[in-house]
Amino acid sequence: MYDIIIVGGGPAGLTAAIYARRANLNTLVLESTACGGQIIITPDIENYPAAMHISGLDFASRLESQANELGAKIEFEEVTSIKDDGATKIVYTDNNEYTTKTVVIATGTTARKLRLEGEDNLVGHGISYCATCDGSFYRGRTVAVNGGGNTALDDALFLSNIVEKVYLIHRRDQFRGDAEIVEKVRAKENIELVLNTQVTKLIHDDKRLTGIEITDNDGIKKELNVGCLFIAIGRIPATEAFANTITMLDGGFIDGEYCHTNIPGIFVAGDCRNKEVRQLVTATSDGAVAVHEALKYLER
Repeated sequence: MYDIIIVGGGPAGLTAAIYARRANLNTLVLESTACGGQIIITPDIENYPAAMHISGLDFASRLESQANELGAKIEFEEVTSIKDDGATKIVYTDNNEYTTKTVVIATGTTARKLRLEGEDNLVGHGISYCATCDGSFYRGRTVAVNGGGNTALDDALFLSNIVEKVYLIHRRDQFRGDAEIVEKVRAKENIELVLNTQVTKLIHDDKRLTGIEITDNDGIKKELNVGCLFIAIGRIPATEAFANTITMLDGGFIDGEYCHTNIPGIFVAGDCRNKEVRQLVTATSDGAVAVHEALKYLER
């Protein structure tokens, strides 16, 4: 019987493990692949307090070491479902089943990709899914943003204050984002709207992206020289395994104020939680809050 099982070994999950062990909870972390989550592909972290210029891989490695040193048990198994048995929960993996008093779901999200040749290899080398994470690396240069929702619009506005020029590429002639944000984008002199157009090819050398090929609805192709392509066409929460237990919003995000779910004793932390800001610092914050709420639940 565990006091707490944390599903996911990213920044939110590992922070939860650290706080759980400091509270002397019998703690198990279940991670399907490798600890660290999406942060491990970030080459240089600049926006985490007191940890400037550390790679995402090193940051994740330190979190994992800290959780291990405090006595958290980490197993590399994929969680397939959770069963709510009232005072106890059963967590099923592809190999085992575990009984626990509380659960923290911290499975994160994956970026929706363009599925273009070379895209995976260029992540961190001219392909990014997070403008606020990586925008400062392209200060004074020309970049492109692909997408038509609020995230893409916000990314273009954010980048316009850092870079020389932003191409905002959208496959339709109208944006899906809020009208107020659209007007702000249109008012920016260094944002060029490229509508009715899709990114159809990534141009690169052996090391990094050097440009992109775009194709409009008439089939006319054009190349743009850009230092980075920021892809903002949506994120996919890794919550499918919990669909039969946890109430979710459309799109699979878990709606959890103060990191609670609709099931007492099951909590949510990190990017898979419905929230406005998805950053490294908010993920670690969620991990701490989720364990704080789990402790109050256990005391009751």
